[in-house]
Order: sequence, then structure tokens, then C-alpha cells
Amino acid sequence: MATTDVHSSFDQPLPMLAYLHKARERALVVDCGDFFEGSGYYRLGGGRIERQALILLYDVIAPGNHGWRHHFEPDLRAMTVCANATDAGTGEPLFRQVRIETIAGRRVGVTGVIGEQAFATIPLPERTGHHIIRPEAALHELRARYRDMVDDWIVLSHSGFDHDLTLAERSPFVSVIFSGHCHSEQHGPAQVGNTLVVKGHELGAGYAEAQPYNGCWAARTQLYPDVATMPEAVAVLLARIQAIHDRLISPLGLLAKPFRDTVPDRHEILTLVARRLRACLSTDAVLFNDTSLRPVHLGTVLREGDLLAIEPFGNQLVHAHIAGDPQTLLDALADRVGPLVIDHAPDTPELRCALTTRHLADTFLGGRWNGPPRPLAAAVQAVLTGRTETHRDPHRP
Repeated sequence: MATTDVHSSFDQPLPMLAYLHKARERALVVDCGDFFEGSGYYRLGGGRIERQALILLYDVIAPGNHGWRHHFEPDLRAMTVCANATDAGTGEPLFRQVRIETIAGRRVGVTGVIGEQAFATIPLPERTGHHIIRPEAALHELRARYRDMVDDWIVLSHSGFDHDLTLAERSPFVSVIFSGHCHSEQHGPAQVGNTLVVKGHELGAGYAEAQPYNGCWAARTQLYPDVATMPEAVAVLLARIQAIHDRLISPLGLLAKPFRDTVPDRHEILTLVARRLRACLSTDAVLFNDTSLRPVHLGTVLREGDLLAIEPFGNQLVHAHIAGDPQTLLDALADRVGPLVIDHAPDTPELRCALTTRHLADTFLGGRWNGPPRPLAAAVQAVLTGRTETHRDPHRP
């Protein structure tokens, strides 16, 4: 039974926590990455809730790009499998590469892989000294090493559904690929030769499961059912979630009319933010990627939790220096991080400096920036509430 891309989604945690707690009596419970980051529960709790949930409810986990550093904490590292992440200096695996489990009388090798695009989006300081090899190469190497010890292979992939379809073509000995990372409506199961590719519902809404059937494997996806009772083992965890929830519902201000009772388009919000910041700070250009923000349904009042869900990563804005040909760099950046928002002065002859997130500056622009850093969340709050001030940190008194 596999989850993926939970992203600290604990607004309605009981169905997920109760179901997975019960499921461990009959199934191997695994996660395909990005259990951390993505909501105010992570921002305010620092990952303690997520860590406790993984230890309490899961058997095996694979690392994602979000929360990469948490997989090096001793308790979680002991649970983590990844076939293609290595130490850049020694070539030694960063994590255990495989766990062999007995499922329905079959010896099943459970491993994980992280895709090259996902790995590239890990903040540079977190992956310094780390390296990955191509997922299919790592899987073929594992298969050769454990050929006499494993009947079937299960892969927990944090690469994206389309990448996993290709991975299945290139690794036909794999029985099931549990997919993650893509944030798409594709769930499968998709059959590629003898391999099933399947992805559970994201953000804590559901799961995928697979089991041997008539000499091969069958898979399905399912939403968590409603539950009326709370298992005693998860009561402490739920109490911690509730304590943070009480902080998240505190109001920050009335939403501007265009954003009330909607799911605002993040490209539109970032365009407005960029326009305001360029005017307010008298900078030549502002550069964002759409995935700096998350789509969130809003009511009439902006609450602390709404803002932390819309901008869940605590991005800080810095002035980054852009070297080389700007258009070539921007095209490559869009390929790696998705659609961009660029606002620049019409009389700027060439883009050489831009206000952007420290993540983009450090990870893709060579770390050439100057400060002081400013919180992106403050500018987003200003746009959503219609305030004119754009650079006060709403989380400071």
C-alpha cells in the first residue's frame, strides 16, 4: 500500500491516519516521497508531525525533493530506500538500496528511485556532495546483484508518471512502479509490458495498492473512507495536529473581492506580486516560477493557514545576478522548474539582475545574489488583501 506527495496535508487527517494504522496489520505500507513541506503544519511544526506519522504508520519510505534532508535523520534513514542516490565523493549509496520482504509467499525487493528533474530541484545546500545515477541503470544493477534472492521488484519512484512509463519500458523485470512527484490527474494503473505503473491520490486523500494475483500483479487506487473512531495509537499525533490547526485559523485580513470564494490562479498572483515589487523596490526585473505558490481555495478572510498553504516553502526574495545569455538561461530554467513570471522595465536593455527567490538564485543562478532577503509571503498577502505595503513579514509582531 503506497502513498505519495502528502505534502504535510493534515487539515482532515483522521481518515488517512486511521486507515494506514489499520492497514499495517495486513500490508506493507510505503511512501513515494514528498511527505514533508507544503502546508502551515510543516512551517509551524518543523516536520515533527510528519516524522512521527512516518515512524508510526509506515514500513518503507523513498525520498522526494521536498524534505530531502529529513531522510538523513537516523529514525527515517533506517526506513528509507533509494537505489540511485550516492555520495559524490565515494560513490557509496546514501541510503539502503533494497529491502526484501515476503508478500503472499513471494520474495519482493522493494527499492526507491528519485528522478533527475526532482533531484535538481532540491535546494543546493541540502544536496551538496550528493549525486544520482539514472534510475534504470540503478535498477538493472540491483537486479543483477540480487537475482537469486528476489522473485519480484517493486519500485517507489519520485520521478513523475510519464517518466515512470518510460522507466517501465526500460526495466521490464519490475512488477509494479508506485509513482510520485508529478502532481497530475494520472493515477493508472497503466500496463507497460509486464509492469504496472500506479499512483495514489496526493495530499493525503488516498492511496494505491498492489498484490500478487494469478501469477502476476494487480493494482488499484482508492480514496480513504470516512472513519468514526480514532485509534488510541494516533491520539497523541492528532492532538499535535489540532494544536497547530488552532494557530492556522487565525485571521490575517479580509480578502480583496477578486479572490474571495475562489482558487486564485497562482500565475496571476505572482504576476501581480512581481508588478508591485518592481514598482515598490524600484528594481529592474522580478522573476518567479509558478510552483513557488500552491493553488488553495479561499473564503472571504485570509487566514494564517491559507497564506502558509499558498506559499508553503518560506521563500525569501533576493537580488540575483544573471550571467551569460539571459534568454538561454530563462529557456533552460523554464524547462527545469516550469512556467515563469517575468516583469521587467520596458527600457531595460538586457536582463542582468532580477529580484527572485533565494531557491532559484542558489539552485539555478549560481548563488550570485545580495540581500537583505525579503519574505515572498508578505508580498502575496499584500496582493490577496489589497494592501499597498508589500514587504512586511506577516509572521513578525
